[in-house]
Amino acid sequence: MTGLTEWAYPLAESLLADPLPRRWRHSVGVAERARSIAPILGADAELLEAAAVLHDIGYAPDLAKTGFHPLDGARYLRDVADADARVVHLVAHHSCSWMEADARGLREELEAEFRRESAELNDALCYCDMNTTPDGTPTNPVDRVNEIAGRYGPDSLIGTFIRRAEPEILASTSRVLERVAAVKRQPM
Repeated sequence: MTGLTEWAYPLAESLLADPLPRRWRHSVGVAERARSIAPILGADAELLEAAAVLHDIGYAPDLAKTGFHPLDGARYLRDVADADARVVHLVAHHSCSWMEADARGLREELEAEFRRESAELNDALCYCDMNTTPDGTPTNPVDRVNEIAGRYGPDSLIGTFIRRAEPEILASTSRVLERVAAVKRQPM
């Protein structure tokens, strides 16, 4: 998988930097969070960093087909970019996307096309995304959920989805932080 991040960063930048500079900054910040937890990821560290920088490409104007960015981004990665299947799966299922897919009537489509990666990798990507502000700086998941709900409105599809997903987002963050703490406790 060597070279995966070298491939992923320019692709994400080409799709996001000009039309959606704030989304690009967020994606870079999410990738930075991924690097910060690399010790718990082992051989999958580069895979997660690549998925992190690519996770929101489905927002790119040229890719948005369904209006559901995890599905649009994953389809582009699979069908056009010929991406590593595991990156595609992580993008498709990032940050509790199945709950939003359910609200949009797209859950069967999402799950039929893209399998889920391990719970540990899904937790890690959710942690990275939900601990990064829209501007790419570190935050915490409570503030991030509040920011998303506030930006879209509490009664919107996204506002409702993010509140529904909040317990799982907090649990994912907790599981990742427990893994990080366990690695730090290990003797050198």
